[in-house]
Amino acid sequence: MKNMRFVYFALAGGALTVPCLGMAQTEVTLYGVVDAGIGYEEVKGPNGFSQSKVGSVDGVNSGSRWGLRGKEDLGDGLRAIFNVESGFNSNTGVSGQSNRLFGRRSTLGLESDQLGTLEFGRRINLASDWIGNVVDPFGTSFRTANLGSTFSAANTMRVDNLVLYQTPSMGGWQAGVGYSFNVDSTRTDNAGLNPGYATGDNNRLLTAGLRYSNGPVYAALSYDRFNPTNGAPGGQSPARIQQYIIAGSYDFEVVRLHAIFGQTFDGWLQGQTMGVTPDAGGFENLGTYKLRDGFRANSYLLGATLPLGASKVFGSWQRADPNNASLTGDDKSMNVYSVGYTYDFSKRTNLYAYVSYGDNYAFNRDASNRAAAVGLRHRF
Repeated sequence: MKNMRFVYFALAGGALTVPCLGMAQTEVTLYGVVDAGIGYEEVKGPNGFSQSKVGSVDGVNSGSRWGLRGKEDLGDGLRAIFNVESGFNSNTGVSGQSNRLFGRRSTLGLESDQLGTLEFGRRINLASDWIGNVVDPFGTSFRTANLGSTFSAANTMRVDNLVLYQTPSMGGWQAGVGYSFNVDSTRTDNAGLNPGYATGDNNRLLTAGLRYSNGPVYAALSYDRFNPTNGAPGGQSPARIQQYIIAGSYDFEVVRLHAIFGQTFDGWLQGQTMGVTPDAGGFENLGTYKLRDGFRANSYLLGATLPLGASKVFGSWQRADPNNASLTGDDKSMNVYSVGYTYDFSKRTNLYAYVSYGDNYAFNRDASNRAAAVGLRHRF
């Protein structure tokens, strides 16, 4: 039977449905998050441009969602697993992620205590999962305050058509590697066109990571590489967007310290948006899968988290220094300063608040962003 585990795992790439003889234990869980509040945002740009807004906000502490996850025991330590998750705006009820039914996550796979996990479908990359969700004091939440502003690969980057393998944890070490055959099925080239059927006509992504967790110590490395479509107007771009990230944190109990460093080459994977269309202010957005051959940027983040009973105070400074080739026109260094606060009413419900300020946003001279919000989050 031990050898059969390897047979089942190898066949998973060709057939996700494995016959199960006899009785099997099945477990399905319904879960979700509802997050809503009131926020303020101000965006300033060149030539005196300024816009501000006060109003309802949603998904600040966590994106509002509902989901189903489950597993079936196939015997001998092997389990079939699935996870589907749908995002929505708690203030309007409108579906998120471009109105996809399960836009946040849609995966099916196999899990083994000895062999690890193999998943197929749509989910976040390893930089977002192992670094953004764990090392950043703000996680991948709190809008412009999180590391997605300066580390594009960790900006909650969801990819379609992903095959992802993660090893089991061994002595605190875990590795993972995944490949997406088409990162966004609704968009196959950088002009939004659908040029053809071949694999090379799609935007593809390699994601890989290594992490170590032991008591108060956590450290992680990630690498993401974006290969653009062959079918883009004018032919395939020579740019191959890449980002390396190294991150770590140490929990002293009275305070947890966080540090992240990364390098980006040949463009920007996924930009963090502000509350106004940048074009309206005469400055350029970082966008998604923005190609620029020769571009390079170094990114940094330092942060701290202080637990205070049922409360938690956290903050960070992050910076991105571009060089070599212009990505958005000005190539000014971008800084983001943020402070956040949460108070737990219970294990499921908490209050949150944050303030954030960013200068030279998206590397644009004189572009700044100020944001603040207070809200309530409930998990079920």
